Amino acid sequence: MADAQSRYVKLTKDQAPLEDIRPGELNQPIDVPQLHVRKCNECGQPLPENFEPPAVEPWTTGIFGCAEDTESCWTGLFCPCVLFGRNIENLRDDTPWTTPCICHAICVEGGIALAAATAVFHGIDPRTSFLICEGLLFAWWMCGIYTGLARQSLQKKYHLKNSPCDPCMVHCCMHWCALCQEHREMKGRLSDDFVMPMTIINPPPVQEMSSACENQDSAPPPSGSSTNLEMQAL
Repeated sequence: MADAQSRYVKLTKDQAPLEDIRPGELNQPIDVPQLHVRKCNECGQPLPENFEPPAVEPWTTGIFGCAEDTESCWTGLFCPCVLFGRNIENLRDDTPWTTPCICHAICVEGGIALAAATAVFHGIDPRTSFLICEGLLFAWWMCGIYTGLARQSLQKKYHLKNSPCDPCMVHCCMHWCALCQEHREMKGRLSDDFVMPMTIINPPPVQEMSSACENQDSAPPPSGSSTNLEMQAL
């Protein structure tokens, strides 16, 4: 047994030093191909292999169908900021309609009002034309970007296609028509006339015991009807 080779390794001072391990070298991530799955762009959760994105749906109302809803048509014509605030409130439950209404009034109506006030009080000349163009350009740019992003969120929520073109371009060219179309689209999808099917269960009728039944049950049995018991041996 003494001549047998030992299972243990004897460490000596003359042994060559091992390669130093740098801090964090053993904590490197490992690439596992089985964990490569598709994830949702909105919430980041993994999607099953047979998942298919929903098809792009057309709008239920056209861009020039403003006459289909006269209330939203007049509101969008004279107070587009109010109609835009209502659209955002229906689109996002945590946002009151006053916040986007004020932002729209400052950015869009404010730029138009600045250009109009400059033209009325100072006239249109080479000195004021730059300020007028700057106000109109600011209103046009904010109208396309700010309200176009809201239209894009609406399309993403209901899987609507770009109609007639990109959301920002729609608001840059046909802002009032786009606001009315978005309002009609959400009003049709969130209609108050939609009734969920309900199952009504009626409770069983209440059973009451009459006095006649009580007297009949409490009365002693007649004397003639006696019960005879017989005992038989097993």
